[in-house]
Amino acid sequence: MKSLQDAIYNWLTIKIVAEARPDDKAAKDTCDLFEDILVNEFKFQDIDVQKDDVMYFVKYTIDGEEKSARFPIELIEVMHDQIQEHPERYQNYE
Repeated sequence: MKSLQDAIYNWLTIKIVAEARPDDKAAKDTCDLFEDILVNEFKFQDIDVQKDDVMYFVKYTIDGEEKSARFPIELIEVMHDQIQEHPERYQNYE
């Protein structure tokens, strides 16, 4: 994955889904894949996620330098919201 911003966005979006659906192996595996990309390709360490009323904040360290990214809640939670609104479309197949 070429874009750091895209990698963080994809990871955070599926992380929210995986946390809401702990029995969803596909969501967990996808979250692990994106986390692996962050750690191995972009050299992330010390990842921390915070949320306020409007934004998600992702703090992380790369090569000893603290960095951060932020995303609007509605952008990150869109997939989770779709699953909540139409659970019949997102069955958990094991």
